[in-house]
Amino acid sequence: MATLAGMDATLTDIAADCAAAEKAARILATAPTEDKNRALDAIAAGLVEAVDSILAANEEDLADERAQGLSSALIDRLTLNRKRIESMAAGVREVASLEDPVGDVLEEKSLDSGLELKKVRVPLGVVAVVYEARPNVTIDCAVLTIKSGNAILLRGSSYAERTNTALADVVRAGLAEAGLPADSVVLSTGGGRDALAGLATQEGTIDLLIPRGGEGLKNALKAVATVPVLYAASGNCHVYVHADADLEMARSIAFNAKVSRPGVCNAAETLLVDSQVAAAFLPDALAELAAAGVELVGDERVRENAGDTEVKIAVSDDWDTEFLDLKLAVAVVDDLEAAIEHINRHGSGHSEAIVTENAQAADLFSGSVDAAAVYVNASTRYTDGFEFGMGAEIGVSTQKLHARGPIGLRELMTTKYVVRGDGQVRG
Repeated sequence: MATLAGMDATLTDIAADCAAAEKAARILATAPTEDKNRALDAIAAGLVEAVDSILAANEEDLADERAQGLSSALIDRLTLNRKRIESMAAGVREVASLEDPVGDVLEEKSLDSGLELKKVRVPLGVVAVVYEARPNVTIDCAVLTIKSGNAILLRGSSYAERTNTALADVVRAGLAEAGLPADSVVLSTGGGRDALAGLATQEGTIDLLIPRGGEGLKNALKAVATVPVLYAASGNCHVYVHADADLEMARSIAFNAKVSRPGVCNAAETLLVDSQVAAAFLPDALAELAAAGVELVGDERVRENAGDTEVKIAVSDDWDTEFLDLKLAVAVVDDLEAAIEHINRHGSGHSEAIVTENAQAADLFSGSVDAAAVYVNASTRYTDGFEFGMGAEIGVSTQKLHARGPIGLRELMTTKYVVRGDGQVRG
């Protein structure tokens, strides 16, 4: 535990970082679109130019003892390469090409008093994002807040501290090149959980805190936060193979949803199979998943239909766990209603998929499952700001107020009423 003096120093640093971001936010809120886009263009170019130094910093993070205990999936999330950095730059350019939401007129009318009323979009102010070992989040969050006129305080995982610093340096240089305050993006490091608690209690400067991580991070913040929090938390996602599914399509979707990137929040963690097609579907599907290195756990009906593939006995916690790894829980369900009930009881409200050729079943599933994104005959892996045409995302909100689903430009805005008159006073 930090000493009192060390804790005070950390909280002082957090408060100073927040104050710097708040000052920058006032300038950025009214910055012309052209200036913001110029900053984004400079950031995209800077990522390409600084690729060697970014990769060198990333290699140091990967070699650090703090990263040695991470799972292979988390190591994959932490690892950068030239292709991933080029993808980051492409995402920055995509955000630059999007319409600026600041000043969008949502409602406009003349009142009986003669006043002219407009409801317009305005930036939130200072957004803080706490995230785990995914350095691309540094860029995604920074460029979305710049374009939406918000300042941001970033607090990433200690595992990625060198990489995040290298990326933040590129962002701040791009802001300065465009004549915008570099403190529009502030990277906070050090201090551990004391600093996290300090950040979560910065009332008056932090307008919105977004934790992007698992249930542990979510619960840690719930215990201390006094600022508004929008949780972009766990993804306990399901794929349900309906009785009327195209089984070849179902195998492909289930495999992609689990295997393509198992360490991300839109990967499937549970496979549900209708009892009518379990015997036909499970042997080949489970064999394919096991051949890709997936550890399988399941209920007794799954084990009876697994053929030669090893399926361990699932325990109750498996249905509620976001594995973020090559592990999958599998269950046989009696029918569509049982699948919906299982998902609504165990899911985290992130992304859910049904594979079916039955339009009525698809509609019932889509309307009844409680999730931010519901897929019919497609992989859950598409829940992503870039895939949804948002350029990037800060995370995927699994709650219902303010924003739900990928958090993009418009989810970083609030509204303001601007009312013009010619001397009216109310009697």
